[in-house]
Amino acid sequence: MARKKPARPMSLSLRTLAALLGYPSTELQAAVPELRSVLASEAALSTQAIAALEPLLDDLWTRELFDLQADYSELFDSTRRLSLHLFEHVHGDNKDRGQAMSDLGLEYINHGLEMTSNELPDYIPMFLEFTAQLASEEAREWLREPIDVLTVLAERLAERETPYAAVLAAVVELADARPDAERVEEIGKAFAEDETKSVDELWEEAPVSFGTAAFDNGGPTGVIARIRAFNRAHEAKEGARHE
Repeated sequence: MARKKPARPMSLSLRTLAALLGYPSTELQAAVPELRSVLASEAALSTQAIAALEPLLDDLWTRELFDLQADYSELFDSTRRLSLHLFEHVHGDNKDRGQAMSDLGLEYINHGLEMTSNELPDYIPMFLEFTAQLASEEAREWLREPIDVLTVLAERLAERETPYAAVLAAVVELADARPDAERVEEIGKAFAEDETKSVDELWEEAPVSFGTAAFDNGGPTGVIARIRAFNRAHEAKEGARHE
Protein backbone atom coordinates (compact mmCIF):
# COMPACT_ATOMS: atom_id res chain seq x y z
CA MET A 1 0.00 0.00 0.00
CA ALA A 2 1.45 3.35 -1.05
CA ARG A 3 2.13 5.85 1.67
CA LYS A 4 0.39 9.19 1.57
CA LYS A 5 2.79 11.87 0.41
CA PRO A 6 3.51 14.29 3.27
CA ALA A 7 2.15 17.80 2.89
CA ARG A 8 4.71 20.33 1.72
CA PRO A 9 5.75 22.76 4.50
CA MET A 10 4.22 26.20 4.06
CA SER A 11 4.67 28.02 7.37
CA LEU A 12 7.20 30.52 6.00
CA SER A 13 5.05 31.22 2.95
CA LEU A 14 2.05 31.89 5.21
CA ARG A 15 4.13 34.26 7.33
CA THR A 16 5.35 36.00 4.20
CA LEU A 17 1.78 36.46 2.94
CA ALA A 18 0.79 37.77 6.38
CA ALA A 19 3.59 40.32 6.22
CA LEU A 20 2.69 41.40 2.67
CA LEU A 21 -0.91 42.06 3.73
CA GLY A 22 0.26 44.22 6.62
CA TYR A 23 0.59 47.99 6.69
CA PRO A 24 3.73 48.97 4.72
CA SER A 25 6.72 49.78 6.90
CA THR A 26 10.43 50.44 6.50
CA GLU A 27 11.22 47.01 7.89
CA LEU A 28 8.85 45.35 5.45
CA GLN A 29 10.53 47.21 2.60
CA ALA A 30 13.98 46.16 3.76
CA ALA A 31 12.88 42.53 4.04
CA VAL A 32 11.70 42.23 0.42
CA PRO A 33 14.80 40.28 -0.79
CA GLU A 34 14.43 37.91 2.15
CA LEU A 35 10.72 37.42 1.48
CA ARG A 36 11.49 36.59 -2.16
CA SER A 37 14.06 34.05 -1.02
CA VAL A 38 11.62 32.44 1.42
CA LEU A 39 8.93 32.00 -1.22
CA ALA A 40 11.37 30.46 -3.66
CA SER A 41 13.10 28.14 -1.19
CA GLU A 42 10.00 26.79 0.53
CA ALA A 43 8.21 26.41 -2.83
CA ALA A 44 4.82 25.88 -1.19
CA LEU A 45 3.22 28.07 -3.85
CA SER A 46 3.19 27.41 -7.57
CA THR A 47 5.67 29.27 -9.74
CA GLN A 48 2.73 31.20 -11.20
CA ALA A 49 1.55 32.33 -7.76
CA ILE A 50 5.07 33.40 -6.78
CA ALA A 51 5.48 35.31 -10.04
CA ALA A 52 2.12 37.04 -9.46
CA LEU A 53 3.46 38.42 -6.16
CA GLU A 54 6.36 40.15 -7.90
CA PRO A 55 4.55 43.42 -8.71
CA LEU A 56 3.74 43.93 -5.02
CA LEU A 57 7.24 42.98 -3.92
CA ASP A 58 8.66 45.34 -6.52
CA ASP A 59 6.37 48.16 -5.36
CA LEU A 60 7.43 47.65 -1.75
CA TRP A 61 11.09 47.67 -2.74
CA THR A 62 11.07 50.68 -5.08
CA ARG A 63 8.27 53.06 -4.11
CA GLU A 64 8.25 55.75 -1.42
CA LEU A 65 6.89 54.51 1.91
CA PHE A 66 4.44 57.39 2.25
CA ASP A 67 2.87 56.56 -1.12
CA LEU A 68 2.66 52.87 -0.24
CA GLN A 69 0.93 53.63 3.04
CA ALA A 70 -1.48 56.09 1.43
CA ASP A 71 -2.46 53.56 -1.25
CA TYR A 72 -2.85 50.81 1.35
CA SER A 73 -5.17 52.93 3.50
CA GLU A 74 -7.22 54.07 0.54
CA LEU A 75 -7.61 50.48 -0.65
CA PHE A 76 -8.44 48.65 2.56
CA ASP A 77 -9.90 51.32 4.84
CA SER A 78 -12.27 53.16 2.51
CA THR A 79 -14.85 50.42 1.93
CA ARG A 80 -16.16 47.43 3.83
CA ARG A 81 -16.08 45.42 0.61
CA LEU A 82 -12.30 45.14 0.96
CA SER A 83 -12.12 44.82 4.73
CA LEU A 84 -9.29 42.58 5.93
CA HIS A 85 -11.50 41.39 8.79
CA LEU A 86 -13.00 38.02 7.90
CA PHE A 87 -16.13 38.27 10.03
CA GLU A 88 -17.05 41.63 8.53
CA HIS A 89 -18.02 39.71 5.39
CA VAL A 90 -19.82 36.91 7.23
CA HIS A 91 -21.55 38.53 10.20
CA GLY A 92 -21.41 42.25 9.41
CA ASP A 93 -22.39 44.17 12.53
CA ASN A 94 -24.68 41.56 14.09
CA LYS A 95 -24.14 40.04 17.52
CA ASP A 96 -22.81 36.75 16.12
CA ARG A 97 -19.62 38.52 15.10
CA GLY A 98 -18.59 39.11 18.71
CA GLN A 99 -19.04 35.46 19.64
CA ALA A 100 -17.18 34.32 16.53
CA MET A 101 -14.36 36.70 17.40
CA SER A 102 -14.20 35.38 20.95
CA ASP A 103 -14.13 31.76 19.78
CA LEU A 104 -11.34 32.42 17.30
CA GLY A 105 -9.35 34.35 19.89
CA LEU A 106 -9.58 31.39 22.26
CA GLU A 107 -8.24 29.11 19.52
CA TYR A 108 -5.25 31.41 19.15
CA ILE A 109 -4.59 31.34 22.88
CA ASN A 110 -4.95 27.56 23.03
CA HIS A 111 -2.39 27.26 20.24
CA GLY A 112 0.04 29.62 21.95
CA LEU A 113 -0.31 32.60 19.61
CA GLU A 114 0.47 35.82 21.45
CA MET A 115 -1.81 38.72 20.59
CA THR A 116 -1.56 42.40 21.46
CA SER A 117 -4.52 44.50 22.53
CA ASN A 118 -4.86 46.30 19.18
CA GLU A 119 -5.20 43.16 17.06
CA LEU A 120 -8.55 41.56 16.24
CA PRO A 121 -8.58 37.77 15.78
CA ASP A 122 -10.34 37.94 12.40
CA TYR A 123 -7.74 40.27 10.89
CA ILE A 124 -6.51 38.19 7.95
CA PRO A 125 -2.77 38.75 8.52
CA MET A 126 -3.26 37.64 12.15
CA PHE A 127 -5.24 34.61 10.97
CA LEU A 128 -2.41 33.70 8.57
CA GLU A 129 0.12 34.05 11.37
CA PHE A 130 -1.99 31.61 13.39
CA THR A 131 -2.16 29.03 10.58
CA ALA A 132 1.60 29.37 10.06
CA GLN A 133 2.13 27.86 13.51
CA LEU A 134 0.24 24.69 12.60
CA ALA A 135 1.24 21.54 10.75
CA SER A 136 0.53 21.89 7.03
CA GLU A 137 -2.59 19.73 6.90
CA GLU A 138 -4.12 21.40 9.96
CA ALA A 139 -3.22 24.80 8.52
CA ARG A 140 -5.06 23.92 5.30
CA GLU A 141 -8.11 22.83 7.27
CA TRP A 142 -8.22 26.24 8.95
CA LEU A 143 -7.65 28.09 5.67
CA ARG A 144 -10.55 26.19 4.12
CA GLU A 145 -12.99 27.52 6.73
CA PRO A 146 -13.07 31.08 5.27
CA ILE A 147 -12.25 29.98 1.69
CA ASP A 148 -15.40 31.63 0.31
CA VAL A 149 -14.56 35.00 1.87
CA LEU A 150 -10.93 34.76 0.76
CA THR A 151 -12.05 33.95 -2.78
CA VAL A 152 -14.41 36.93 -2.91
CA LEU A 153 -11.71 39.27 -1.60
CA ALA A 154 -9.23 37.97 -4.17
CA GLU A 155 -11.76 38.64 -6.93
CA ARG A 156 -12.62 42.12 -5.66
CA LEU A 157 -8.95 43.08 -5.43
CA ALA A 158 -8.34 41.72 -8.92
CA GLU A 159 -11.17 43.94 -10.18
CA ARG A 160 -9.34 46.91 -8.65
CA GLU A 161 -6.20 45.81 -10.52
CA THR A 162 -4.14 46.03 -7.33
CA PRO A 163 -1.09 43.81 -6.74
CA TYR A 164 -2.57 42.85 -3.36
CA ALA A 165 -4.95 40.55 -5.28
CA ALA A 166 -2.04 38.13 -5.74
CA VAL A 167 -1.65 37.77 -1.97
CA LEU A 168 -5.25 36.65 -1.45
CA ALA A 169 -5.04 34.42 -4.53
CA ALA A 170 -1.94 32.79 -3.02
CA VAL A 171 -3.76 32.14 0.26
CA VAL A 172 -6.62 30.52 -1.68
CA GLU A 173 -4.09 28.34 -3.50
CA LEU A 174 -2.56 27.17 -0.22
CA ALA A 175 -6.00 26.27 1.11
CA ASP A 176 -6.29 23.84 -1.81
CA ALA A 177 -10.10 23.74 -1.71
CA ARG A 178 -12.97 24.52 -4.03
CA PRO A 179 -15.14 27.40 -2.77
CA ASP A 180 -18.91 27.06 -2.63
CA ALA A 181 -20.21 28.89 -5.71
CA GLU A 182 -23.53 29.87 -4.09
CA ARG A 183 -21.82 31.11 -0.95
CA VAL A 184 -19.30 33.09 -2.99
CA GLU A 185 -22.15 34.73 -4.88
CA GLU A 186 -23.97 35.53 -1.63
CA ILE A 187 -20.90 37.07 -0.02
CA GLY A 188 -20.13 38.90 -3.26
CA LYS A 189 -23.40 40.81 -2.96
CA ALA A 190 -22.52 42.14 0.49
CA PHE A 191 -21.93 45.88 0.78
CA ALA A 192 -23.00 46.46 -2.83
CA GLU A 193 -24.30 49.85 -1.70
CA ASP A 194 -20.71 50.95 -1.07
CA GLU A 195 -20.14 51.08 -4.83
CA THR A 196 -22.75 53.84 -5.20
CA LYS A 197 -21.31 56.13 -2.52
CA SER A 198 -18.75 58.88 -2.80
CA VAL A 199 -15.28 58.53 -1.33
CA ASP A 200 -16.19 61.05 1.40
CA GLU A 201 -19.23 58.97 2.40
CA LEU A 202 -17.18 55.81 2.50
CA TRP A 203 -14.53 57.39 4.68
CA GLU A 204 -17.27 58.64 6.99
CA GLU A 205 -18.53 55.09 7.47
CA ALA A 206 -15.18 53.30 7.26
CA PRO A 207 -14.56 50.87 10.14
CA VAL A 208 -11.83 51.58 12.63
CA SER A 209 -8.64 49.96 11.36
CA PHE A 210 -7.30 47.58 13.96
CA GLY A 211 -3.96 45.90 13.92
CA THR A 212 -1.90 48.25 11.75
CA ALA A 213 0.19 49.47 14.68
CA ALA A 214 1.29 45.91 15.29
CA PHE A 215 2.43 45.75 11.67
CA ASP A 216 4.96 48.56 11.92
CA ASN A 217 7.54 45.78 12.23
CA GLY A 218 6.25 44.04 9.11
CA GLY A 219 3.59 41.78 10.58
CA PRO A 220 1.71 40.54 13.62
CA THR A 221 3.89 39.47 16.54
CA GLY A 222 6.93 40.18 14.39
CA VAL A 223 6.33 38.15 11.23
CA ILE A 224 9.61 39.18 9.61
CA ALA A 225 11.54 38.39 12.78
CA ARG A 226 9.91 34.95 12.82
CA ILE A 227 10.82 34.33 9.18
CA ARG A 228 14.44 35.19 9.93
CA ALA A 229 14.46 32.93 12.98
CA PHE A 230 13.09 30.05 10.92
CA ASN A 231 15.69 30.68 8.24
CA ARG A 232 18.53 30.63 10.76
CA ALA A 233 17.24 27.40 12.29
CA HIS A 234 16.92 25.79 8.85
CA GLU A 235 20.42 26.88 7.83
CA ALA A 236 21.85 25.52 11.08
CA LYS A 237 20.07 22.21 10.54
CA GLU A 238 21.32 21.93 6.98
CA GLY A 239 24.85 22.81 8.08
CA ALA A 240 24.84 20.12 10.75
CA ARG A 241 23.57 17.55 8.26
CA HIS A 242 26.49 18.16 5.91
CA GLU A 243 29.21 18.16 8.56
